[in-house]
Amino acid sequence: MAIVPQDKVKSSTRRILGASSLQWVTVPSAMLLALLLWQAITAWSSIPAFMLPSPAAVWERLVAAIIDGSLLRHTWVTLSEVLGGLAAGMGAAVVLGYLLAKSRTAEKFLSPFIVASQSVPVVAIAPLLIIWFGPGRLSKLFISALIVFFPVLINTIVGVRSVPEDLRDLMRSLRSTRWQTFRKLEVPAAMPVLLGGLKVGATLSVIGAIVGEFVSADQGLGYLINVARGMYDTPMVFVAVFDLIGMALTLYTIVALLERSLLAWREGPKI
Repeated sequence: MAIVPQDKVKSSTRRILGASSLQWVTVPSAMLLALLLWQAITAWSSIPAFMLPSPAAVWERLVAAIIDGSLLRHTWVTLSEVLGGLAAGMGAAVVLGYLLAKSRTAEKFLSPFIVASQSVPVVAIAPLLIIWFGPGRLSKLFISALIVFFPVLINTIVGVRSVPEDLRDLMRSLRSTRWQTFRKLEVPAAMPVLLGGLKVGATLSVIGAIVGEFVSADQGLGYLINVARGMYDTPMVFVAVFDLIGMALTLYTIVALLERSLLAWREGPKI
């Protein structure tokens, strides 16, 4: 095994630690700067409070919504729709994507229908899904799954087809079964691309659920935004929007941590 010089190891370690510490400093600093700028605009400008509330007003509304339980209740409804849609869309996309990657004939037959389904904005077909599946959570789940489906499908096809042919020949020479080839070769090789699509799908799933709630709902963060907008309760709109941002960032971070765990083998052995 090749020996890496200690000075290079120390240099790489310092560079990684320096980038990590810099990130921990710059992100809070940028957020603090944005809050100060927001406060300055609301304090020194003539913008009405119902158009741009101050950070203090948004904070007070957040605390009130947490105390009365409305924020947590509506957040749970939206989160359940997002997680259900993400799981359904990802599961269907991975299965169909693998089948299309293995069969050119099936891809040529189904591709026009898949592309056509994605060429129509989800906002346009959301009313139809609500008519078909009702105004409850099921319709929101379908809308979320639909918007997650396409990016995960494409990444699954690309990931499976990116497996080098010489590695497939090696598996054939070892007389491996289809299951062994799938588990030992295709899954690890396609995982980086698949997880990239899952990152996109995790954030899009939030958009799908909110679109459905905007069209028809009596609970959820989309419903909360609609009610607050009608009452000119702008601080509540900000609270719900920040809640959605936090939800999307949390899902993205979970997928990123999952990616780091599943793809740790690419970093090679530790020295």
